[in-house]
Amino acid sequence: MKSPINKSSGHSRNRLETALDWVTDRILRAALWLMLRFPWRQRLAIAAWFLRLLSRFTNWRGRIRENLKLIMPDLPEAEIRRLQREVPASFGRTMIELYSPEEFSRRIAAEPLQGPGIAALEEAHRQGRPVLLVTGHIGNYDAMRAALIARGYPVGGLYKPMVNRFFNDHYVSTIERIGEPLFPRNRNGMAEMLRFLKGGGMLGVVLDQHMYSGVPLDFMGHQAMTSLSVAEMALKYNALIVPAYGIRRPDLGFDLITEAPIPAGDPLVTTQALNDSLAAQVRKHPDQWIWMHRRWRVGAAAAPVADLSDADDL
Repeated sequence: MKSPINKSSGHSRNRLETALDWVTDRILRAALWLMLRFPWRQRLAIAAWFLRLLSRFTNWRGRIRENLKLIMPDLPEAEIRRLQREVPASFGRTMIELYSPEEFSRRIAAEPLQGPGIAALEEAHRQGRPVLLVTGHIGNYDAMRAALIARGYPVGGLYKPMVNRFFNDHYVSTIERIGEPLFPRNRNGMAEMLRFLKGGGMLGVVLDQHMYSGVPLDFMGHQAMTSLSVAEMALKYNALIVPAYGIRRPDLGFDLITEAPIPAGDPLVTTQALNDSLAAQVRKHPDQWIWMHRRWRVGAAAAPVADLSDADDL
């Protein structure tokens, strides 16, 4: 018998993997249901504690250490240990925020937009010009989408479906309550996304995942496979490119940062500028980026990149 296929992600799953996915999904749903019974601040604290605990039973802490040693080899051991605790905690807060879509949207709507990209966004909205809002898995990566939707902007989201289709379906149906449309990174989703973009929509894109179809560009001093799709779409559809971030403050509110638009030109140069923008945010807020990602996987080991001048030879 053929293995079941996760139609969202395209991954083949055997019966055991599918059964484990189902059990994992039910455990996570139960934990989320319980957390949602608590008031906002307690909810976030419990979610942070739960993900810290969960990280002890996964390879997350090892991967965080491995990535930190690669990118910040002189980081003191005490700081590595702190980030091993705080990175999963930040991810936990993000997850429970997204699973509280109505309250999260209300809170985000009260936060002011900041940065030099605001005027450009307003002008693009008036003109009906497509916009690509580019972010990474830092702070809450859906905060800017929620903030702009609350202000009447037409903002869709592009996402990479999870391998666990049970949890993926639940997750997507939840974040759709923040706002639609959402587009999976597959053939049908990309076709729908392009129609939305060509119609003058704004699209939120998370650019910091390893992409086998990408090219090796510098990210924090080492090569990382990075998709050129944002830069290529901007050229093709005359879209504005705005780096945008929702950085969590100590009071659990957010700084909603819109950086100056990045000119759409050579896709390698444009994409490198986006990598550099995110890298600067990660260095400012290392406890808010998901260091659990296998971001650097070029060859047997990540190789240092001197500067962008080498990019033409990659």
